[in-house]
Amino acid sequence: MERRAHYDSILDRSKRITWQEDCYVDLQSSSGSASAQAETEDLSWIQKYQEQLQRFTTSSYLEEILTHLRKLDVLSSGEETKIKEAGQLQDQVNMLTAVVTDKDSHGCDALQGFIESSDSQVAQLIINHDGMVKEHKAMLLQRYEQYRERDSVSCTKLNITSRALLLVDGLSDLQQKEHDLMQVGVTRGGKRNHLRQLGLAKLFEPLTRVSLAPRVSLTVGVAGIGKTTWVRHFIRQWSQGNICSEISFVLPFTFSELNSLEKLSAEKLVKIFFSHVADPSLILNSSCRTLIILDGLDEFYSNLNFSDAAPCNDPKKEMTIDDLVTNIIRGNLLPDVAVWVTSRPRVASLIPGGLVDRVTEIPGFSPKDIHIFLHHHFSERDFGSKIWAHLESHKILMVMCYIPCICWMVADTLLYILQSGTQESLPRSCTELYALFCSMKVEVGEPRGREPVKMEQLNGSNRKLLSNLGRLAFYGLLKHKYTFSEQDLRAYGVDLLLTQSSLGTGVLVREESAIHPTYRFTHLTLQEFLAATFYHVSSKRAIFDLFSESTVSWPKIGFQNHFKNAFLHAQQAEDGHLDVFVRFLTGLLCPTAIKPLAGLLALSTDGNQKAWAAGFLQGLLDSGGSIVSLRAVNLAYCLQELQHTELLRNVEDDLRLGSLAGKLTRSHCIVLGYLLHVSSECSEQTNLTASLNYTTVKCLLPQLLYCSHLRLENNHFKDDVMELLGSLLSAKDCHIQKISLAENAITNKGAKALSRALLVNRTLISLNLRNNNIGSKGAKFLAEALKMNQVLTSVNFQNNAIDEKGAQAISEVLQCNRKLVSLNIRKNSIGAGGARRIADALKTNQTLIKLILCSNQLGDKGTVALAEALKVNHTLLSLQLQSNSISNRGMTALTNALRQNHGLVSLNLRENSIGVEGAKNMAHALQQNNSLQDLDLTANLLHDEGVQAIAGAIKFNHGLTSLHLQWNFIKSTATKALAHALLSNATMQLLDLQENAIGNEGVIFLAEALKTNSSLRTLCLQGVSAGTSGAIAMADALMTNQTLQTLDLRGNTVGMEGAKALANALKHNRSLKSLNLQENSLGMDGAIFIATALKGNHQLTYINLQGNGIGESGAKVISDAIRTSASGCVVDI
Repeated sequence: MERRAHYDSILDRSKRITWQEDCYVDLQSSSGSASAQAETEDLSWIQKYQEQLQRFTTSSYLEEILTHLRKLDVLSSGEETKIKEAGQLQDQVNMLTAVVTDKDSHGCDALQGFIESSDSQVAQLIINHDGMVKEHKAMLLQRYEQYRERDSVSCTKLNITSRALLLVDGLSDLQQKEHDLMQVGVTRGGKRNHLRQLGLAKLFEPLTRVSLAPRVSLTVGVAGIGKTTWVRHFIRQWSQGNICSEISFVLPFTFSELNSLEKLSAEKLVKIFFSHVADPSLILNSSCRTLIILDGLDEFYSNLNFSDAAPCNDPKKEMTIDDLVTNIIRGNLLPDVAVWVTSRPRVASLIPGGLVDRVTEIPGFSPKDIHIFLHHHFSERDFGSKIWAHLESHKILMVMCYIPCICWMVADTLLYILQSGTQESLPRSCTELYALFCSMKVEVGEPRGREPVKMEQLNGSNRKLLSNLGRLAFYGLLKHKYTFSEQDLRAYGVDLLLTQSSLGTGVLVREESAIHPTYRFTHLTLQEFLAATFYHVSSKRAIFDLFSESTVSWPKIGFQNHFKNAFLHAQQAEDGHLDVFVRFLTGLLCPTAIKPLAGLLALSTDGNQKAWAAGFLQGLLDSGGSIVSLRAVNLAYCLQELQHTELLRNVEDDLRLGSLAGKLTRSHCIVLGYLLHVSSECSEQTNLTASLNYTTVKCLLPQLLYCSHLRLENNHFKDDVMELLGSLLSAKDCHIQKISLAENAITNKGAKALSRALLVNRTLISLNLRNNNIGSKGAKFLAEALKMNQVLTSVNFQNNAIDEKGAQAISEVLQCNRKLVSLNIRKNSIGAGGARRIADALKTNQTLIKLILCSNQLGDKGTVALAEALKVNHTLLSLQLQSNSISNRGMTALTNALRQNHGLVSLNLRENSIGVEGAKNMAHALQQNNSLQDLDLTANLLHDEGVQAIAGAIKFNHGLTSLHLQWNFIKSTATKALAHALLSNATMQLLDLQENAIGNEGVIFLAEALKTNSSLRTLCLQGVSAGTSGAIAMADALMTNQTLQTLDLRGNTVGMEGAKALANALKHNRSLKSLNLQENSLGMDGAIFIATALKGNHQLTYINLQGNGIGESGAKVISDAIRTSASGCVVDI
């Protein structure tokens, strides 16, 4: 009635008179100015609610408005038709407001009155939406502001605002089946290159212009990675209007809060948590974009049953909390509401993939992030560097630090130890670390200003608290329970007052809630550690199976029986959720691990138990199936915690030395899997050359997934192994980026298996199949895959007999593949026909930058075809045509192309038949081309005349930096021309004249040029018939030249006098780093001269004196000189 009266008063014009056109003055008003102000407000009502009218007006509600305005004669039939024919609904609303605004205020008042008096949800949203949103944002900001300090990281590089989520294609097998710490171990915090990053602000936006915004988004991350922190940060940012402005309402819930609810409706759920919302149906309305956040699915006690849950689409209908959540996620209930679920990966897999529109993952800290964190937070007294050094030398601790929460715990514990001045007691295992962490929390809570607290003197309350928390932790772990109510704590004897102590707040986190507070351990691993301490203590006096809390079980007497029972349960747990528990249980047998807690818990050291456990674990390593599973790898983790590491060290040494051949027993394979988890050095370069066969590959297969660069060369692999490796590369968990299968026996069948894998693999960027036998058929199989594969950037087919047909298949790849940048098809007999196919593809290809076609019988015809391609292709940077029978004709075509090409920087023409004419053509090209930097003409037929022409071009060329002229029948005349060119050339850095008879005269010319030239860095003069006079001239040049870094004089006759001159020059020269005097008849005296120079020259890092008849006494002089004053110089004697 009140709304109706308001509406009537708006329309009652009898009390008003017209005043100056459209203005009205209320006769009953005593204030003209107030009347004018009210009238202005009336006229601006449409403008004020224009956006809401467009957003929330439905077709049916628009029809009601038009009908009403027609009844009041506000709209004519023509105007109504005009509005309906305006186009889309939003266009019709715009036309309505335009038509009404053009009329007198009677029309505006009629529209306002109708909407304000309406009881429909549309009307309520139009009028109240902005006010409701403002109130809701203020409430959320107040609720979540209290966590800002806890969630923030002062280092801007590590703050959430500077980090991004990873967009993933579903969950991998590892994420669905394994313990969080095992997941972190194999990925080591690395961000997979093929994954797209997604900022928080774009989490709920469409990925492309034609895609839709996701309805259900799932964000996964291991425990402690920061899922709740990301959620709280999002809520604060949205509440402040910084992101996702298109979302009207955000409704955050945590599953730990939902655990206490039994039966309710969707609207009642909103009302319980957000009491300020008067009508929940408004914000759950399809016209209003709302986001429901369900944080921490892994903490939900109920099982989500998506197959049997009764469907419901009524937000007012009450149902069990698990059915309610299931219906919301499935979309039966609130289908227009967006849903964001966060969870640990294994539990997240319970949601059917078809219901999830977008999956993102929170990446952990990378080693670089850990380094930044430590140096930012612990810069005082270089503590950050000390902690980093300790982590680097204890890999398992570094792995733990990939999780930000644990990184804080590790850093705080190590800092506490360093500040106490007991650096020698830094932890070497996770068990030691957590024992020290708990000890630290106890000591921090003790009064200061007295003698350091001794554990045995500690207050009994801490002992009782830790014992009861251990029991809570153990039985919670068995039930997959990670959040606890106050009732749970009381049930296990935990005194709530003690939870507020230093130890209590250190190991337990209290979370406030709209219903009741909840508790969780600081991190899952801390729960597992405390569970292990409880089991360790209890197993010494327990009679029955501790894994059966409330049921009768067979008697189990003695610690060893309970220890075996724990491992039995751990091995049988498919999800690995007891893996870390048994690691800690094993670690507690190490005396150094239990020492910090010896007085706090009834822990005692027994060396016999440690030795027995080592034998027990070794027995488990040697037994078991043929496949190395992650359950088996966990045994190696246990050995590490026990600090029984001899086997671990031996396998690591063998892997680094490449000496695993014949040693890969089952236990060695398990330890190798462990090393691939914890050691980035081992996984980044896994060298299993000449070490494997079919059986060992099958055994190791699940663990090879986590290598970055996998070297499997010279293992005599046949096609059956390729089937195994194909399955490896096809797995979603595959992390392999480079794989080398060179020097095996792979045929086209093996290539076919690899090709199937390449169709789905998204990580491999480099494939090396050098020296196999895939043939043209195998090349075709792989080519078909490469047409689809958009990841591989480098492929090596060297010496695989792919011939012209294989080259044709590869050319088709080059026409469509846009990722391949390096292609090696050396020694494949592709001939001129294959070269023509490749050349045709290069005319359109814009991505390949390196092409190796050496030893392929291309001849001049194939070279001419490639030259034509170079005229239009300006993206290829390196072309290698060594040993292809190229003569002057082919050279002429190439040089004509170089006059037009401005992309090629490296050209290899070694070991062809290029003569003087070809050299002259190259010289003409070099006068115009300044992009070519590396030119290799080794072992051709250039002679003095050809090289003189090239020397003339070098005077003016400003691009060439490297010129190889070895074995070209060059004598002193051409050398003189080259030396003259060096006087003016300022870009040449390497000149190779090896095995040319330039003699002393030629060396003298070059030495004279070096006195002026300041660009040359490397000069190769091996076997150029130089003698003493040439060496003396070169020594004289070195007195002046301060830019030459490498000088190679192998295979000449420098002699003692030449050595003496060079030694004298080395005392003054400060640029030369490498000097090769191998086989130069120096004798012992010459060696002594060089040794004397070493005492005064500290720039040399390498010198070769082999084959000079130095003898034992000369070798001693040199070694003494190195030891005393040139320890950084490597000398080959």
